[in-house]
Amino acid sequence: MKVDTILLDGKKDGQIELPNIFETDVKKDVIRKAYISLESHGFQKHSTKPTAGQDVVADSNDPPTGRGISRVARMKGGGGGRQGQAGEVASTRGGRQAHPPKAEKVIFKKINKQENKLALCSAISATKSKELVIQRGHKIEKIESLPLIISDDIESVTQTSKMIKILEDLNLSQDVQRLENRKKRSGKVALRGRTKKTGKSVLFVLSDSKNVKKACNSIPGVDACSVNDLSVLDLAPGANLIRLTAYSKKAIAEISKIKSRHLELMVTMN
Repeated sequence: MKVDTILLDGKKDGQIELPNIFETDVKKDVIRKAYISLESHGFQKHSTKPTAGQDVVADSNDPPTGRGISRVARMKGGGGGRQGQAGEVASTRGGRQAHPPKAEKVIFKKINKQENKLALCSAISATKSKELVIQRGHKIEKIESLPLIISDDIESVTQTSKMIKILEDLNLSQDVQRLENRKKRSGKVALRGRTKKTGKSVLFVLSDSKNVKKACNSIPGVDACSVNDLSVLDLAPGANLIRLTAYSKKAIAEISKIKSRHLELMVTMN
């Protein structure tokens, strides 16, 4: 499959052959599973203080029977405060929690390596579908075809002003402006200062994204990512297919080097 390549000013610059990875079937269920697994690795561990509710002087009777009272641990003391009251153990006032959350618990989800690779290939393949991109909410009326393949000059851009000009010439600014009309959030999040959520616009997939990341920092929703760091988290935010994505020529060359078992099967079948 051949697609047109575009210069930074929006003019066409020949064609390029897409690698076999763009022929992968789009599997929404696999992409969602991989997204949940990858996102779970960023969860923050949660636990209580190890000695919570036990920083008191309370002991059970020894021997525990023969006193006409229950065997629960009771507070010590010299006749005042909580002397004689039950404490320290679970189900008592100020006592410890019976089964508290523990930091050593494994809270991330696992996924097979081959399944994770299939999800990445499937997400990359989905970026050529205009229907899925429009379904996610992106505005691409002025864009003729997907995926967008841009000349390698994009990787040397370091200034935000130049980046804004490039977005206008490539007809991508319409999607960036879409984020300006988001409604303010109400409720408790507003009291905490989080009145707006920044959405996702175009993603630039490059061979080296170091320069472009600096240029995109102050443009809402626009991100840049290197091929080596590319993930389902970038291509399908929220596990919703699929993000508007633009590639450089060098990035396409590196993507063609991705190896997966299903790609080998596709070659043998053809």
